[in-house]
Amino acid sequence: MKTKVLTSVWLLLFFLLGPLFHCAMPAAAEMAAGKPPVMLRFGIHVSEMGNLDPHFAAGSQDRALADMVFNGLLRYQPGNAPKIEPDLAEQIPGFEMIGGQQVWTVKLRKGILFHPGPQTASYELTADDVAFSLQKSARREFCAYAGEYEGMTVSPVDRYTVRITVEKPVSSILFLPKLTNYAGGFIVSKRAIETMGYERFKRHPVGTGPFVFSQYTSGEKLVLRAHDGYFRGRPQLDGVEFHFIPEIDRREAAIKAGRLDVIMGSGEKGWPEKMAHEPGIAVDTHGVGEVATIYLNTRMKPLDDIRVRRAIAFALNREAFLDTVSKQFVGSVYSPVPAQFLPGGLTQTEAVSLNLAYAQDLAKARQLMVDAGYPDGFRLDLVTSEKRLYRTYYEVMQRQLSSIGIDCRITVATHSNMHKQIRRTLTPIVIYVAWRPNADAYLSQFFHSDAIVISGAKPDTNFSHYDKVDQLIEAARLEIDPQRQTQLWVQAQIRILDDMAAFPIMFTKQCYARRTSVDYGHPLVSTMALYPQFTEKTRMKLNR
Repeated sequence: MKTKVLTSVWLLLFFLLGPLFHCAMPAAAEMAAGKPPVMLRFGIHVSEMGNLDPHFAAGSQDRALADMVFNGLLRYQPGNAPKIEPDLAEQIPGFEMIGGQQVWTVKLRKGILFHPGPQTASYELTADDVAFSLQKSARREFCAYAGEYEGMTVSPVDRYTVRITVEKPVSSILFLPKLTNYAGGFIVSKRAIETMGYERFKRHPVGTGPFVFSQYTSGEKLVLRAHDGYFRGRPQLDGVEFHFIPEIDRREAAIKAGRLDVIMGSGEKGWPEKMAHEPGIAVDTHGVGEVATIYLNTRMKPLDDIRVRRAIAFALNREAFLDTVSKQFVGSVYSPVPAQFLPGGLTQTEAVSLNLAYAQDLAKARQLMVDAGYPDGFRLDLVTSEKRLYRTYYEVMQRQLSSIGIDCRITVATHSNMHKQIRRTLTPIVIYVAWRPNADAYLSQFFHSDAIVISGAKPDTNFSHYDKVDQLIEAARLEIDPQRQTQLWVQAQIRILDDMAAFPIMFTKQCYARRTSVDYGHPLVSTMALYPQFTEKTRMKLNR
Protein backbone atom coordinates (compact mmCIF):
# COMPACT_ATOMS: atom_id res chain seq x y z
CA MET A 1 0.00 0.00 0.00
CA LYS A 2 2.78 2.40 0.92
CA THR A 3 4.50 1.77 -2.45
CA LYS A 4 1.28 2.45 -4.33
CA VAL A 5 0.75 5.73 -2.45
CA LEU A 6 4.32 6.88 -3.21
CA THR A 7 3.93 5.97 -6.87
CA SER A 8 0.67 7.92 -7.05
CA VAL A 9 2.33 10.93 -5.44
CA TRP A 10 5.20 10.81 -7.97
CA LEU A 11 2.79 10.64 -10.88
CA LEU A 12 0.62 13.43 -9.50
CA LEU A 13 3.68 15.68 -9.10
CA PHE A 14 4.82 14.81 -12.60
CA PHE A 15 1.54 15.78 -14.27
CA LEU A 16 1.05 18.91 -12.16
CA LEU A 17 4.60 20.27 -12.20
CA GLY A 18 6.15 18.62 -15.21
CA PRO A 19 5.54 21.53 -17.62
CA LEU A 20 7.39 23.87 -15.26
CA PHE A 21 10.15 21.70 -13.82
CA HIS A 22 10.60 18.94 -16.34
CA CYS A 23 14.40 18.81 -16.22
CA ALA A 24 14.22 16.17 -13.46
CA MET A 25 10.84 14.65 -14.28
CA PRO A 26 11.69 12.14 -17.04
CA ALA A 27 13.83 9.99 -14.77
CA ALA A 28 11.29 10.29 -11.97
CA ALA A 29 8.44 9.24 -14.23
CA GLU A 30 10.40 6.26 -15.52
CA MET A 31 11.29 5.22 -11.96
CA ALA A 32 7.67 5.53 -10.90
CA ALA A 33 6.71 3.25 -13.76
CA GLY A 34 9.40 0.77 -12.76
CA LYS A 35 11.55 1.46 -15.84
CA PRO A 36 15.10 2.85 -15.92
CA PRO A 37 15.47 6.03 -17.98
CA VAL A 38 16.75 5.53 -21.54
CA MET A 39 19.98 7.53 -21.60
CA LEU A 40 22.19 7.67 -24.67
CA ARG A 41 25.84 7.47 -23.55
CA PHE A 42 28.05 9.53 -25.83
CA GLY A 43 31.84 9.12 -25.68
CA ILE A 44 33.68 12.19 -26.92
CA HIS A 45 37.33 12.75 -27.67
CA VAL A 46 38.21 15.60 -25.29
CA SER A 47 38.71 15.84 -21.54
CA GLU A 48 36.33 18.70 -20.77
CA MET A 49 33.82 21.17 -22.16
CA GLY A 50 35.10 24.43 -23.56
CA ASN A 51 32.24 26.91 -23.09
CA LEU A 52 28.58 26.20 -22.30
CA ASP A 53 27.44 29.52 -23.78
CA PRO A 54 26.36 28.52 -27.33
CA HIS A 55 27.61 31.83 -28.71
CA PHE A 56 31.15 30.73 -27.84
CA ALA A 57 30.83 27.16 -29.12
CA ALA A 58 34.03 26.35 -31.03
CA GLY A 59 35.08 22.82 -30.14
CA SER A 60 32.99 19.93 -31.38
CA GLN A 61 31.88 19.08 -27.82
CA ASP A 62 30.53 22.62 -27.39
CA ARG A 63 28.78 22.55 -30.76
CA ALA A 64 27.10 19.24 -29.88
CA LEU A 65 25.83 20.63 -26.57
CA ALA A 66 24.53 23.81 -28.22
CA ASP A 67 22.78 21.74 -30.89
CA MET A 68 20.85 19.73 -28.29
CA VAL A 69 20.01 22.51 -25.82
CA PHE A 70 19.24 25.44 -28.13
CA ASN A 71 17.42 26.38 -31.33
CA GLY A 72 17.84 29.08 -33.94
CA LEU A 73 15.19 30.99 -35.83
CA LEU A 74 16.18 28.72 -38.70
CA ARG A 75 18.07 25.45 -38.61
CA TYR A 76 20.22 23.29 -40.76
CA GLN A 77 18.10 20.25 -41.49
CA PRO A 78 19.25 17.45 -39.14
CA GLY A 79 21.69 15.22 -40.97
CA ASN A 80 21.30 17.15 -44.21
CA ALA A 81 23.24 20.43 -43.95
CA PRO A 82 23.59 22.91 -45.55
CA LYS A 83 19.86 22.74 -46.34
CA ILE A 84 18.06 25.35 -44.21
CA GLU A 85 14.51 25.13 -42.86
CA PRO A 86 12.41 27.04 -40.27
CA ASP A 87 13.10 26.32 -36.60
CA LEU A 88 11.70 28.83 -34.08
CA ALA A 89 10.45 30.92 -37.02
CA GLU A 90 7.27 29.97 -38.83
CA GLN A 91 8.95 30.27 -42.21
CA ILE A 92 12.17 31.37 -43.86
CA PRO A 93 11.98 35.18 -43.99
CA GLY A 94 12.37 37.40 -47.01
CA PHE A 95 13.41 41.03 -47.06
CA GLU A 96 12.11 44.35 -48.34
CA MET A 97 13.89 47.65 -48.92
CA ILE A 98 12.52 50.45 -46.73
CA GLY A 99 14.07 53.90 -46.91
CA GLY A 100 17.18 52.47 -48.51
CA GLN A 101 17.63 49.88 -45.76
CA GLN A 102 17.21 46.13 -45.96
CA VAL A 103 14.56 44.86 -43.54
CA TRP A 104 13.92 41.21 -42.69
CA THR A 105 10.73 40.33 -40.80
CA VAL A 106 10.60 37.09 -38.81
CA LYS A 107 7.37 35.54 -37.51
CA LEU A 108 7.81 33.23 -34.50
CA ARG A 109 5.99 30.00 -33.80
CA LYS A 110 3.66 30.25 -30.82
CA GLY A 111 3.81 28.05 -27.75
CA ILE A 112 7.56 27.38 -27.71
CA LEU A 113 8.79 26.87 -24.15
CA PHE A 114 12.14 27.63 -22.60
CA HIS A 115 13.59 25.08 -20.22
CA PRO A 116 13.31 25.89 -16.52
CA GLY A 117 16.49 27.33 -15.08
CA PRO A 118 17.99 27.34 -11.59
CA GLN A 119 15.94 30.44 -10.74
CA THR A 120 13.30 30.56 -13.49
CA ALA A 121 10.30 28.45 -14.39
CA SER A 122 9.61 27.44 -17.97
CA TYR A 123 8.01 30.22 -20.04
CA GLU A 124 7.03 30.98 -23.62
CA LEU A 125 9.56 32.30 -26.10
CA THR A 126 8.76 35.81 -27.37
CA ALA A 127 10.27 38.40 -29.68
CA ASP A 128 12.01 39.95 -26.65
CA ASP A 129 14.13 36.81 -26.24
CA VAL A 130 15.07 36.86 -29.92
CA ALA A 131 16.06 40.53 -29.84
CA PHE A 132 18.04 39.98 -26.63
CA SER A 133 19.87 36.98 -28.13
CA LEU A 134 20.87 38.62 -31.41
CA GLN A 135 21.91 41.80 -29.58
CA LYS A 136 24.07 39.62 -27.31
CA SER A 137 25.60 38.01 -30.41
CA ALA A 138 26.65 41.43 -31.69
CA ARG A 139 28.79 42.11 -28.59
CA ARG A 140 32.22 40.52 -28.68
CA GLU A 141 32.39 40.13 -24.89
CA PHE A 142 29.33 37.88 -25.17
CA CYS A 143 29.90 36.15 -28.51
CA ALA A 144 32.89 34.72 -30.38
CA TYR A 145 31.17 35.53 -33.68
CA ALA A 146 30.19 39.12 -32.94
CA GLY A 147 31.60 40.42 -36.21
CA GLU A 148 28.85 38.57 -38.08
CA TYR A 149 26.09 40.37 -36.16
CA GLU A 150 27.28 43.94 -35.90
CA GLY A 151 25.41 46.40 -38.08
CA MET A 152 22.08 44.66 -37.41
CA THR A 153 19.27 46.41 -35.54
CA VAL A 154 16.87 43.91 -33.98
CA SER A 155 13.49 45.17 -32.78
CA PRO A 156 10.39 43.35 -31.48
CA VAL A 157 7.29 44.40 -33.44
CA ASP A 158 4.86 42.44 -31.30
CA ARG A 159 5.00 39.33 -29.11
CA TYR A 160 5.69 37.00 -32.04
CA THR A 161 7.29 39.27 -34.66
CA VAL A 162 10.88 40.50 -34.96
CA ARG A 163 12.23 43.05 -37.42
CA ILE A 164 15.92 42.96 -38.36
CA THR A 165 17.34 45.98 -40.17
CA VAL A 166 20.71 45.59 -41.88
CA GLU A 167 22.90 48.64 -42.42
CA LYS A 168 24.46 47.27 -45.60
CA PRO A 169 22.21 45.00 -47.72
CA VAL A 170 23.50 41.46 -48.22
CA SER A 171 22.34 38.49 -50.25
CA SER A 172 20.17 35.78 -48.73
CA ILE A 173 23.02 33.30 -49.00
CA LEU A 174 25.01 35.42 -46.54
CA PHE A 175 22.21 36.63 -44.27
CA LEU A 176 20.12 33.53 -43.57
CA PRO A 177 22.97 31.48 -42.00
CA LYS A 178 23.22 34.17 -39.31
CA LEU A 179 19.76 33.11 -38.09
CA THR A 180 20.46 29.38 -37.97
CA ASN A 181 21.38 27.07 -35.11
CA TYR A 182 25.05 27.86 -35.59
CA ALA A 183 27.57 30.40 -34.25
CA GLY A 184 25.67 33.44 -32.92
CA GLY A 185 22.26 32.35 -34.19
CA PHE A 186 21.23 30.37 -31.09
CA ILE A 187 18.37 31.90 -29.11
CA VAL A 188 18.98 32.09 -25.37
CA SER A 189 16.66 32.83 -22.45
CA LYS A 190 16.61 36.53 -21.62
CA ARG A 191 14.78 35.89 -18.36
CA ALA A 192 17.23 33.23 -17.20
CA ILE A 193 20.31 35.36 -17.90
CA GLU A 194 18.84 38.48 -16.30
CA THR A 195 17.67 36.54 -13.25
CA MET A 196 20.68 34.36 -12.45
CA GLY A 197 23.37 36.46 -14.13
CA TYR A 198 25.54 35.76 -17.15
CA GLU A 199 28.31 34.05 -15.19
CA ARG A 200 25.91 31.43 -13.87
CA PHE A 201 24.30 31.04 -17.30
CA LYS A 202 27.72 30.00 -18.59
CA ARG A 203 27.59 27.14 -16.07
CA HIS A 204 23.90 26.33 -16.56
CA PRO A 205 22.69 27.11 -20.10
CA VAL A 206 18.95 27.56 -20.68
CA GLY A 207 17.44 27.14 -24.15
CA THR A 208 14.41 25.73 -25.98
CA GLY A 209 15.99 22.61 -27.51
CA PRO A 210 15.01 18.95 -27.17
CA PHE A 211 17.28 18.40 -24.18
CA VAL A 212 17.65 20.27 -20.89
CA PHE A 213 20.96 20.87 -19.15
CA SER A 214 21.16 18.90 -15.90
CA GLN A 215 24.72 18.68 -14.59
CA TYR A 216 28.37 18.85 -15.54
CA THR A 217 31.37 17.35 -13.77
CA SER A 218 34.55 18.56 -15.44
CA GLY A 219 36.67 15.75 -16.80
CA GLU A 220 33.98 13.15 -16.20
CA LYS A 221 30.46 13.62 -17.46
CA LEU A 222 27.80 16.07 -18.63
CA VAL A 223 24.13 15.09 -18.36
CA LEU A 224 21.14 16.34 -20.35
CA ARG A 225 17.50 15.39 -19.75
CA ALA A 226 14.60 15.26 -22.16
CA HIS A 227 12.59 18.46 -22.61
CA ASP A 228 9.00 17.35 -22.03
CA GLY A 229 7.69 20.63 -23.40
CA TYR A 230 9.69 20.55 -26.63
CA PHE A 231 7.60 22.03 -29.44
CA ARG A 232 8.36 19.19 -31.83
CA GLY A 233 7.36 16.60 -29.22
CA ARG A 234 9.04 15.03 -26.23
CA PRO A 235 12.29 13.26 -27.21
CA GLN A 236 12.19 9.49 -27.39
CA LEU A 237 15.37 9.44 -25.30
CA ASP A 238 15.13 10.36 -21.63
CA GLY A 239 18.49 12.05 -21.86
CA VAL A 240 22.06 12.12 -23.12
CA GLU A 241 25.28 11.66 -21.19
CA PHE A 242 28.57 13.08 -22.49
CA HIS A 243 31.53 11.00 -21.32
CA PHE A 244 34.92 12.69 -21.67
CA ILE A 245 37.41 10.09 -22.94
CA PRO A 246 40.27 11.55 -25.01
CA GLU A 247 41.89 8.16 -25.68
CA ILE A 248 40.44 6.31 -28.67
CA ASP A 249 41.39 2.89 -27.26
CA ARG A 250 39.31 3.57 -24.14
CA ARG A 251 36.33 4.80 -26.17
CA GLU A 252 36.64 1.77 -28.41
CA ALA A 253 36.75 -0.64 -25.45
CA ALA A 254 33.74 1.05 -23.85
CA ILE A 255 31.49 0.80 -26.91
CA LYS A 256 32.53 -2.81 -27.51
CA ALA A 257 31.62 -3.64 -23.91
CA GLY A 258 28.27 -1.83 -24.18
CA ARG A 259 29.19 0.92 -21.71
CA LEU A 260 28.80 3.59 -24.43
CA ASP A 261 26.28 3.86 -27.25
CA VAL A 262 27.95 6.36 -29.61
CA ILE A 263 31.57 7.44 -29.78
CA MET A 264 33.66 9.87 -31.75
CA GLY A 265 35.72 7.53 -33.89
CA SER A 266 39.08 7.80 -35.54
CA GLY A 267 39.96 8.39 -39.15
CA GLU A 268 43.31 6.72 -38.53
CA LYS A 269 44.12 4.19 -41.18
CA GLY A 270 42.35 0.89 -40.64
CA TRP A 271 40.27 1.92 -37.64
CA PRO A 272 36.89 2.35 -39.40
CA GLU A 273 37.29 -0.94 -41.24
CA LYS A 274 38.26 -2.74 -38.04
CA MET A 275 35.28 -1.39 -36.09
CA ALA A 276 32.82 -2.11 -38.90
CA HIS A 277 33.52 -5.82 -38.40
CA GLU A 278 32.66 -5.71 -34.68
CA PRO A 279 29.29 -7.36 -33.92
CA GLY A 280 26.57 -4.90 -32.95
CA ILE A 281 28.56 -1.84 -34.05
CA ALA A 282 28.13 0.39 -37.12
CA VAL A 283 30.54 3.05 -38.37
CA ASP A 284 29.15 6.21 -39.97
CA THR A 285 31.02 8.86 -41.90
CA HIS A 286 29.42 12.18 -42.77
CA GLY A 287 30.13 15.77 -43.71
CA VAL A 288 30.73 18.56 -43.32
CA GLY A 289 34.29 18.30 -44.54
CA GLU A 290 36.21 20.34 -41.98
CA VAL A 291 39.23 22.04 -43.50
CA ALA A 292 42.67 21.86 -41.88
CA THR A 293 44.77 24.93 -42.67
CA ILE A 294 48.20 26.08 -41.49
CA TYR A 295 48.05 29.79 -40.62
CA LEU A 296 51.37 31.67 -40.70
CA ASN A 297 51.74 34.79 -38.55
CA THR A 298 52.69 37.44 -41.11
CA ARG A 299 53.69 39.97 -38.43
CA MET A 300 55.81 37.80 -36.14
CA LYS A 301 59.52 37.27 -36.76
CA PRO A 302 60.84 35.36 -38.59
CA LEU A 303 57.57 34.62 -40.42
CA ASP A 304 57.08 38.30 -41.20
CA ASP A 305 59.49 37.61 -44.10
CA ILE A 306 57.53 36.27 -47.08
CA ARG A 307 60.55 34.19 -48.11
CA VAL A 308 60.32 32.25 -44.85
CA ARG A 309 56.58 31.67 -45.29
CA ARG A 310 57.09 30.43 -48.84
CA ALA A 311 59.97 28.23 -47.67
CA ILE A 312 57.60 26.62 -45.17
CA ALA A 313 55.02 26.06 -47.90
CA PHE A 314 57.52 24.42 -50.25
CA ALA A 315 58.74 22.17 -47.40
CA LEU A 316 55.27 20.71 -46.89
CA ASN A 317 53.76 17.72 -48.67
CA ARG A 318 49.98 17.34 -48.54
CA GLU A 319 50.21 13.62 -49.24
CA ALA A 320 52.02 13.05 -45.94
CA PHE A 321 49.05 14.56 -44.11
CA LEU A 322 46.56 12.56 -46.17
CA ASP A 323 48.43 9.32 -45.48
CA THR A 324 47.64 9.54 -41.77
CA VAL A 325 43.90 9.12 -42.34
CA SER A 326 41.65 6.58 -44.06
CA LYS A 327 41.22 7.75 -47.66
CA GLN A 328 37.41 7.55 -47.47
CA PHE A 329 37.39 10.55 -45.10
CA VAL A 330 39.77 13.03 -46.70
CA GLY A 331 40.85 15.00 -49.74
CA SER A 332 43.37 17.74 -50.57
CA VAL A 333 42.37 21.40 -50.43
CA TYR A 334 44.15 24.15 -52.39
CA SER A 335 42.46 27.32 -51.10
CA PRO A 336 41.08 28.50 -47.75
CA VAL A 337 37.54 28.03 -49.09
CA PRO A 338 37.16 24.34 -50.08
CA ALA A 339 36.15 24.23 -53.74
CA GLN A 340 34.73 20.71 -53.23
CA PHE A 341 31.93 22.06 -51.04
CA LEU A 342 31.44 25.79 -51.58
CA PRO A 343 31.49 28.35 -54.39
CA GLY A 344 34.44 30.70 -54.26
CA GLY A 345 37.31 28.24 -53.79
CA LEU A 346 40.16 27.25 -56.11
CA THR A 347 40.42 23.75 -57.55
CA GLN A 348 43.77 21.97 -57.78
CA THR A 349 43.90 22.69 -61.52
CA GLU A 350 43.30 26.40 -60.94
CA ALA A 351 45.89 26.58 -58.16
CA VAL A 352 48.50 24.82 -60.29
CA SER A 353 47.85 27.11 -63.27
CA LEU A 354 48.37 30.13 -61.01
CA ASN A 355 51.56 28.69 -59.45
CA LEU A 356 49.82 28.67 -56.07
CA ALA A 357 49.64 24.92 -55.37
CA TYR A 358 53.06 24.93 -53.63
CA ALA A 359 54.01 21.37 -54.52
CA GLN A 360 56.83 20.19 -52.24
CA ASP A 361 60.24 21.44 -53.42
CA LEU A 362 62.88 21.11 -50.69
CA ALA A 363 65.67 22.64 -52.78
CA LYS A 364 63.61 25.77 -53.33
CA ALA A 365 62.59 25.84 -49.67
CA ARG A 366 66.21 25.64 -48.45
CA GLN A 367 67.32 28.37 -50.86
CA LEU A 368 64.56 30.65 -49.64
CA MET A 369 65.73 30.07 -46.05
CA VAL A 370 69.26 31.03 -47.08
CA ASP A 371 68.02 34.12 -48.92
CA ALA A 372 66.04 35.17 -45.82
CA GLY A 373 69.16 34.85 -43.65
CA TYR A 374 68.30 31.59 -41.89
CA PRO A 375 70.62 28.97 -43.43
CA ASP A 376 70.63 27.02 -40.15
CA GLY A 377 66.94 27.43 -39.49
CA PHE A 378 65.33 28.53 -36.21
CA ARG A 379 63.08 27.33 -33.38
CA LEU A 380 59.28 27.78 -33.13
CA ASP A 381 57.22 27.20 -29.97
CA LEU A 382 53.75 25.93 -30.84
CA VAL A 383 50.69 24.54 -29.05
CA THR A 384 48.37 21.76 -30.19
CA SER A 385 45.17 20.20 -28.94
CA GLU A 386 45.02 16.86 -27.18
CA LYS A 387 42.79 15.64 -30.04
CA ARG A 388 44.50 12.97 -32.15
CA LEU A 389 43.84 14.74 -35.44
CA TYR A 390 45.42 18.00 -34.26
CA ARG A 391 48.41 16.21 -32.74
CA THR A 392 48.92 14.27 -35.95
CA TYR A 393 48.86 17.41 -38.11
CA TYR A 394 51.43 19.14 -35.91
CA GLU A 395 53.68 16.07 -35.81
CA VAL A 396 53.63 15.71 -39.62
CA MET A 397 54.41 19.42 -40.01
CA GLN A 398 57.17 19.15 -37.38
CA ARG A 399 58.89 16.33 -39.30
CA GLN A 400 58.65 18.09 -42.63
CA LEU A 401 59.89 21.48 -41.40
CA SER A 402 62.86 19.84 -39.69
CA SER A 403 64.17 19.09 -43.20
CA ILE A 404 64.81 22.82 -43.71
CA GLY A 405 66.16 23.45 -40.21
CA ILE A 406 62.98 24.63 -38.48
CA ASP A 407 62.72 23.10 -35.00
CA CYS A 408 59.08 23.00 -33.89
CA ARG A 409 58.67 22.55 -30.13
CA ILE A 410 55.08 21.48 -29.53
CA THR A 411 53.13 21.69 -26.27
CA VAL A 412 49.96 19.60 -25.96
CA ALA A 413 47.01 21.30 -24.22
CA THR A 414 43.41 20.34 -23.58
CA HIS A 415 41.27 21.20 -26.57
CA SER A 416 39.53 24.06 -24.75
CA ASN A 417 42.82 25.51 -23.47
CA MET A 418 44.34 25.28 -26.95
CA HIS A 419 41.46 27.41 -28.25
CA LYS A 420 42.10 29.97 -25.49
CA GLN A 421 45.87 30.10 -25.98
CA ILE A 422 45.85 30.64 -29.74
CA ARG A 423 43.43 33.54 -29.26
CA ARG A 424 45.22 35.21 -26.36
CA THR A 425 48.92 34.82 -27.13
CA LEU A 426 51.01 35.53 -30.21
CA THR A 427 51.76 32.27 -31.98
CA PRO A 428 53.96 31.90 -35.10
CA ILE A 429 51.98 29.02 -36.61
CA VAL A 430 48.47 27.79 -35.88
CA ILE A 431 46.92 24.71 -37.42
CA TYR A 432 43.16 25.09 -37.23
CA VAL A 433 40.40 22.72 -38.34
CA ALA A 434 37.10 24.37 -39.21
CA TRP A 435 34.00 24.39 -41.32
CA ARG A 436 32.18 27.58 -42.22
CA PRO A 437 28.87 27.84 -44.12
CA ASN A 438 30.09 30.07 -46.96
CA ALA A 439 33.13 31.76 -48.44
CA ASP A 440 32.40 35.07 -46.72
CA ALA A 441 32.52 33.40 -43.30
CA TYR A 442 35.87 31.75 -44.06
CA LEU A 443 37.42 34.92 -45.42
CA SER A 444 35.94 37.35 -42.91
CA GLN A 445 36.77 35.28 -39.85
CA PHE A 446 40.24 34.12 -40.89
CA PHE A 447 41.60 36.93 -43.08
CA HIS A 448 39.84 40.27 -42.48
CA SER A 449 41.92 42.64 -40.37
CA ASP A 450 39.03 43.19 -37.96
CA ALA A 451 39.27 39.49 -37.04
CA ILE A 452 42.98 39.51 -36.11
CA VAL A 453 43.35 37.77 -32.76
CA ILE A 454 44.21 39.99 -29.81
CA SER A 455 44.58 43.27 -31.72
CA GLY A 456 41.72 43.27 -34.24
CA ALA A 457 38.70 45.53 -33.95
CA LYS A 458 36.57 42.37 -33.66
CA PRO A 459 39.03 39.59 -32.77
CA ASP A 460 38.03 36.23 -34.18
CA THR A 461 40.30 33.67 -35.86
CA ASN A 462 42.69 35.66 -38.04
CA PHE A 463 45.76 33.80 -36.76
CA SER A 464 47.79 35.04 -39.74
CA HIS A 465 47.47 38.67 -38.60
CA TYR A 466 46.74 39.38 -42.26
CA ASP A 467 45.24 42.64 -43.58
CA LYS A 468 45.63 42.69 -47.37
CA VAL A 469 42.19 41.57 -48.60
CA ASP A 470 39.73 43.66 -46.56
CA GLN A 471 38.41 45.55 -49.58
CA LEU A 472 37.83 42.39 -51.61
CA ILE A 473 36.02 40.69 -48.73
CA GLU A 474 33.81 43.71 -48.12
CA ALA A 475 33.05 44.19 -51.81
CA ALA A 476 32.05 40.53 -52.16
CA ARG A 477 29.83 40.79 -49.10
CA LEU A 478 27.82 43.58 -50.70
CA GLU A 479 27.73 42.06 -54.18
CA ILE A 480 24.29 40.67 -55.11
CA ASP A 481 25.42 39.15 -58.44
CA PRO A 482 26.49 35.57 -57.49
CA GLN A 483 29.02 35.28 -60.32
CA ARG A 484 30.71 38.57 -59.51
CA GLN A 485 30.62 37.70 -55.80
CA THR A 486 32.42 34.41 -56.48
CA GLN A 487 35.05 36.16 -58.57
CA LEU A 488 35.82 38.55 -55.71
CA TRP A 489 36.21 35.64 -53.27
CA VAL A 490 38.61 33.95 -55.69
CA GLN A 491 40.65 37.14 -56.09
CA ALA A 492 40.99 37.45 -52.32
CA GLN A 493 42.31 33.90 -52.05
CA ILE A 494 44.79 34.37 -54.88
CA ARG A 495 46.29 37.24 -52.88
CA ILE A 496 46.28 35.21 -49.64
CA LEU A 497 48.04 32.27 -51.28
CA ASP A 498 50.53 34.46 -53.11
CA ASP A 499 51.44 36.11 -49.80
CA MET A 500 51.43 32.64 -48.19
CA ALA A 501 49.41 33.79 -45.22
CA ALA A 502 47.92 30.31 -45.04
CA PHE A 503 48.63 26.82 -46.41
CA PRO A 504 45.40 24.80 -46.91
CA ILE A 505 46.04 21.10 -46.30
CA MET A 506 42.99 18.88 -46.52
CA PHE A 507 39.37 18.32 -45.59
CA THR A 508 38.28 15.62 -43.18
CA LYS A 509 34.80 14.17 -42.79
CA GLN A 510 33.43 13.08 -39.43
CA CYS A 511 33.70 9.48 -38.19
CA TYR A 512 31.45 8.05 -35.48
CA ALA A 513 30.74 4.53 -34.27
CA ARG A 514 27.43 3.51 -32.70
CA ARG A 515 25.75 0.49 -31.27
CA THR A 516 23.28 -0.80 -33.86
CA SER A 517 20.57 -0.28 -31.23
CA VAL A 518 20.89 3.47 -31.87
CA ASP A 519 18.69 5.05 -34.54
CA TYR A 520 19.54 8.72 -35.10
CA GLY A 521 16.09 9.36 -36.56
CA HIS A 522 17.32 11.07 -39.72
CA PRO A 523 19.52 10.32 -42.74
CA LEU A 524 23.15 11.15 -42.01
CA VAL A 525 24.68 13.05 -44.90
CA SER A 526 26.19 16.20 -43.40
CA THR A 527 25.82 18.18 -40.16
CA MET A 528 27.00 21.62 -39.14
CA ALA A 529 27.16 20.51 -35.50
CA LEU A 530 30.05 18.13 -36.26
CA TYR A 531 28.39 15.10 -34.66
CA PRO A 532 25.54 12.84 -35.90
CA GLN A 533 22.90 14.91 -34.04
CA PHE A 534 20.62 13.60 -31.32
CA THR A 535 17.11 15.01 -31.73
CA GLU A 536 13.62 14.28 -30.46
CA LYS A 537 13.48 11.49 -33.05
CA THR A 538 16.65 9.71 -31.93
CA ARG A 539 15.79 6.42 -30.27
CA MET A 540 17.34 3.27 -28.86
CA LYS A 541 16.17 -0.29 -28.68
CA LEU A 542 15.98 -1.33 -25.05
CA ASN A 543 18.29 -4.31 -25.48
CA ARG A 544 21.55 -2.43 -25.94
